[in-house]
Amino acid sequence: MTEKHWSRMEYLHKTVTNPNINIKGTHSYYSDCWDKGFERSVVRYLLGDEFSRDWEPLGRLDKLFIGNFVCIGAECVILMGGNSTHRIDWISLYPFMESIKEAYVSRGDTILGDGCWLGMRAMIMPGVTIGEGAVIAAGAVVTKNVPPYAVVGGNPARLIKYRFPEDDITRILALKLYDLPEEKLVAIQPLLSSGEITTLENNLR
Repeated sequence: MTEKHWSRMEYLHKTVTNPNINIKGTHSYYSDCWDKGFERSVVRYLLGDEFSRDWEPLGRLDKLFIGNFVCIGAECVILMGGNSTHRIDWISLYPFMESIKEAYVSRGDTILGDGCWLGMRAMIMPGVTIGEGAVIAAGAVVTKNVPPYAVVGGNPARLIKYRFPEDDITRILALKLYDLPEEKLVAIQPLLSSGEITTLENNLR
């Protein structure tokens, strides 16, 4: 096994085996230097790992969808539905096995949009959607959906700013960049690594 170092990363399409994790493309990565890797350390309570693949789901099975070119910082946590057996509308929060099926409440799928960046030690709560190009600050606890190209931080995470003016975000989203073939995205990399939206638009016409 190659010695881990902070300058290396784990490309998710090469390592993820859980059938309930959907990876788009070949460029999303996790900075795995300080733990046991994405599936063992980041994704929590997601049915379908090496121990739980044969378990009967308690209800609707939540899934994790990860877009392309997603950057996941070291020691992030993505909480999934398996910890949803603590009913706050019941007198006792305790997950009694006698009523475990009734206790389970699906939180819905968790979605990391194309090109988003999760900062080190961010925590994503179940059923949250992170929009395309959004930034989650280090240590943030995300409890609600994050719009495309927003920057959020804190606990609970709140909007800090948008990366671009609203009109520019609309223009970028209209390009549907991450629906392009990967080869095309790689070919236009110099434009993606700039703020030249008009030049990018002209190139893709």
